[in-house]
Order: sequence, then C-alpha cells, then structure tokens
Amino acid sequence: MSKIKKRPYKSIARNAQAAQTRERVLDAAKKLFESDGFEYVTIEKIAQTADVSIPTIYSLFQSKRGVLRALMDEALPKDQFDDLVEKSIQEKSPEGRLRYSAKIARRMYDAERSQMDVFRGAAVLAPEFKELEKEREMRRYSRQEVTIKAMAMERSIAKGLSETKARDILWAFTGRDIYRMLVVEQSWTSDEYEKWLAHLLITTLLGAK
Repeated sequence: MSKIKKRPYKSIARNAQAAQTRERVLDAAKKLFESDGFEYVTIEKIAQTADVSIPTIYSLFQSKRGVLRALMDEALPKDQFDDLVEKSIQEKSPEGRLRYSAKIARRMYDAERSQMDVFRGAAVLAPEFKELEKEREMRRYSRQEVTIKAMAMERSIAKGLSETKARDILWAFTGRDIYRMLVVEQSWTSDEYEKWLAHLLITTLLGAK
C-alpha cells in the first residue's frame, strides 16, 4: 500500500510567516533610521518596534548593516528592476539602451529617495557602510557592462572614447549623487532628470548631436 504524500501546508505557512516578519522588521528599521538616524538605532530598538525577538533579526539579517543592505537592495522591487534590465537588453538601438539606463537610474533613486539622507548619514558615521556602498557600486558597474559591450560590438561608441572610458562615464553619470543634487536639492522633477540624463548619455557616449 503506497503512502499518501502530505501537502507541504506547514512549510508554505512558515515561509509566508517568515516573509511577513522580514517585511515588518524592514518597515520598522526604515522608520527608525529616518527618525533617529542610523547611528542611534540598535538591533534591540528595531526588535522592540517590530515586535520580534532579537535572535530573529540576527537570523534574518546577521547585523544592522545587513538590515540596511536589505533596505537598499529592495527599495525598487526586484521584479520591476529585472523587467527594466531585460527591456534594456532587448532594445535594438544604442540610443534606446542608453535611455533605459537613464530610466533605470531614475526609478532606482526615486524608490530610494526617502532613504537618501539615511544612506548619506550612515556613510559618514559608519565605516562598514562605506564597504557596503562600494560593494553596491561595483555591482552596478558590473551590470552596465552589457550595455557598453553591445555598443562596442556595434562600433557606436563616440570617436576617441575607449570601451573602458565609456563604461566609466556611464557609471559616473548614472550615480546617485547627480540625482540627489538635481532632484532632491535643486527640485528638478524626476521626468526632467531622466530626460536630461538620457540626452547627456547619448551625446557623450555616442557623439550624437
């Protein structure tokens, strides 16, 4: 007589509960970082606000740095980010791909906007944050290789620009600081920023007028 395989209801319920707990911790941490400042928030305070145990936070994120990393990585939902990247890869023209680069930067920083002061404060006051930010920037630099490689194969990179220099320029122009200075500090709209950035990338990297 064959055994009846039980459906993994308990496993599904546990996973759902873990996801809800993770979301509750991140929501509490975000509010605390914004109101109190990164340096003044402790794991204990996050646990109390989220109504979870301290070991639970350590098991999910390992450290306060891990909590901050999760907030930064999940500001723009992964499915939305992946969709934009995929559309960028499928785009046929170099101009179109650079417009997607501008759109991705805009969407990322729009999503991060409420946390930008937290990130900047953490960068100044927490040495470990600098390592985390460097890690994220190198990952962004790595992801942009696809766009530059495609332009190199098409020979569409502006005359006098090496592939390496073109990649450096794309990385620098799509950085968070330019968005912060123009949109946050100078009150540009996100649409204005995206349009300006796309034009800048096209004229600089393709030599288009």
